[in-house]
Amino acid sequence: MSDDNIIKFQRPKPKRELRAITRATRKVLTWLAIIVAVGLVWAYFQFISPPSLT
Repeated sequence: MSDDNIIKFQRPKPKRELRAITRATRKVLTWLAIIVAVGLVWAYFQFISPPSLT
């Protein structure tokens, strides 16, 4: 016999709780975002912008 049509009652798997972002992690991510933004602005004016803007 096949077991394809039998309903198996199983406990649901426990959901993973999201970890809270600590204050230090938030500060590091903020500084990293600022550094990346400054780097992108520098790269734009260094390599992409027309010479008349400088």
